[in-house]
Amino acid sequence: MTSAQPLKIYIIAGEASGDLLGAHLMQALKNQSQRPVNFYGIGGEKMTAEGLASLFPYYELSMMGFVEILPYIFNLAARIQLTVDDILAKQPDVVVTIDSPGFCFRVVDKLRKENLNAKFMHYVAPTVWAYKPERAQKCARLFDHLLALLPFEPPYFERAGLACTFVGHPVVAETQTGDGAAFRQKYEIPEHMLLFSLLPGSRKGEVDRHMPVFAKAITLLATQYPDLAMVAAVPKNVMAFVAPYFKNCPFRAVVIAGEQDKKDAIAASNMALVKSGTVALEVAMTGIPMIVAYRVNPLSAWLFKRMSLTKYANLVNILQGKEIIPELLQQLCTPLMIANAAAHLLSNSEHQQRQKEQAASALKQLLPPHEERPSDIAARMILQMLTA
Repeated sequence: MTSAQPLKIYIIAGEASGDLLGAHLMQALKNQSQRPVNFYGIGGEKMTAEGLASLFPYYELSMMGFVEILPYIFNLAARIQLTVDDILAKQPDVVVTIDSPGFCFRVVDKLRKENLNAKFMHYVAPTVWAYKPERAQKCARLFDHLLALLPFEPPYFERAGLACTFVGHPVVAETQTGDGAAFRQKYEIPEHMLLFSLLPGSRKGEVDRHMPVFAKAITLLATQYPDLAMVAAVPKNVMAFVAPYFKNCPFRAVVIAGEQDKKDAIAASNMALVKSGTVALEVAMTGIPMIVAYRVNPLSAWLFKRMSLTKYANLVNILQGKEIIPELLQQLCTPLMIANAAAHLLSNSEHQQRQKEQAASALKQLLPPHEERPSDIAARMILQMLTA
């Protein structure tokens, strides 16, 4: 192979956070590769902006839970086979899968059985420390290398014989906080007005489960805080499902979909109500107080509880080993519980400061070694793997 021949890289990202990681990785690969790079795969708007023509809309893969995926099982199976066929046709040098293990692992398993002559790397280690630790052995069978976002993860996989590199968390190391003043000016929200950010999730199923609860919680808070405004930040593909909850509501409500608007909205807010997940780290970076809430199908929750090895859902709490950020999960995720918790936090400046300091301490643990960007480390590991 001559140096002029393009490097063929197939990347799969199945949700909004993976799309962001994928876009940063594509940038880094283009910067570091001494050969031209052709990208193929599945991704969202950010990866598309970097030159990817997605095989199909990435949000079709954006599902979580055990019971929740059952109605989509046949469509998922068809998408898995379509992806496998496309990869076999493209014959890439490397397949990089980002998070979404339910989909990605099945694709790679089929490709291994087809004896595809390619390297396989997974970006975002599965949470074997939280549940189903046997997945470490499965990863070792499927992948040549694993990229971890959390500093304590590599030993779990190295014990199973899989090379694993801690790269740091891109949300902490590569994401800039927003401009709160610009957001308030853009949407004409006065400085004195109490602003709540609602971040109900990036998947339609999450929005369907959380928005009825979150909207009622904000309405309850509006009775205590008459001068209240709210901004709901969601991806474009679920925006239409969120807006109706605030039609003709008695307080100022804004629904936004852009990434920069989301960052600015968080920075402008006095408090955030957040679906447990990656977005909670973005909120933690701004230092504003937050409540984390989450609901899944009751059967999924029961199954996960039986398998869970960790006490907390929020990463800040996990890293600190105690509940710094209030978690209202499942039966605790009700409008009244959320409204009461938010009002208590708003009225307690000591709790707000403690949350801010502890979150900052946790975020430092997620910074990559040697002050590098996680995407730069990830790209280097991919290129090194291809030349080994």
